[in-house]
Amino acid sequence: MSQFLHKVALVTGGSDGIGKAMVEILLNAGAYVVTCGRNIEKFDFLHKLYEEGTYHVEKADVSIESDCQQFIEAALKRYGKIDILINNAGISMRAEVMETKTDTLKKVMDINFWGAVYCTKYALPHIVKTKGVIAGISSIAGYRGLPGRSGYSASKFALQGWLESLRAELLHTGVHVMWVCPGFTASSIRQHALNADTKPQGETPLDESSLMSASECAAHILQAIENRKRTLILTFNGKRTVWMNKWFPALTDKLVHRFFYKNGKLIK
Repeated sequence: MSQFLHKVALVTGGSDGIGKAMVEILLNAGAYVVTCGRNIEKFDFLHKLYEEGTYHVEKADVSIESDCQQFIEAALKRYGKIDILINNAGISMRAEVMETKTDTLKKVMDINFWGAVYCTKYALPHIVKTKGVIAGISSIAGYRGLPGRSGYSASKFALQGWLESLRAELLHTGVHVMWVCPGFTASSIRQHALNADTKPQGETPLDESSLMSASECAAHILQAIENRKRTLILTFNGKRTVWMNKWFPALTDKLVHRFFYKNGKLIK
């Protein structure tokens, strides 16, 4: 029997990619799911595939504190408790620091870091009651700063540091705090990545068909949550990057530069 049966799981950014895949797996496992996004119409798939009452969708922009508070309150009003909070909503960027507007950096930080802080802060007393799980969807960029992704890396470093502090604070409460770091996964995050002028780039520099699927990634994440793992780093390249950066940081600088630059130009 699934450990998610009859659990109340909150997933931010559940309309696309990994978030959508996690919502589907949780519902199929018998959980009650509350999710949110800025575009409510993207959740039509839920109405077509799942029984009414097993899920709730809230329109919310996680960069806005009041939206996050409303999201948490809606979950409590609907189901009366919170067992799992997965801070998944996120956005990326692709531009060098020299050319990037500070608005771009701020928007990435507002969504990736502050969105998780807001949702966690309002959900925390209720997760303590259920001795539940708080998870953050981070990235290898949270261990290793990546060129052209400075704001994204900063937001993930901040997220991991904040969650680590929270984990230590809650050590004897029964609440489990963790973060997971997918590698390159087929999703829309690169199409939505911001350029130097804070506008979506609308394209991806990678062959999406060659990447891990969002469904496979979501299955790994939820298994890690079910097993209450401390952290999860997905893909061999991801694990190698973290290991190399720990023991051979200067060499990793060169290897990362080589990966992200072709003919002296940043791959965008």
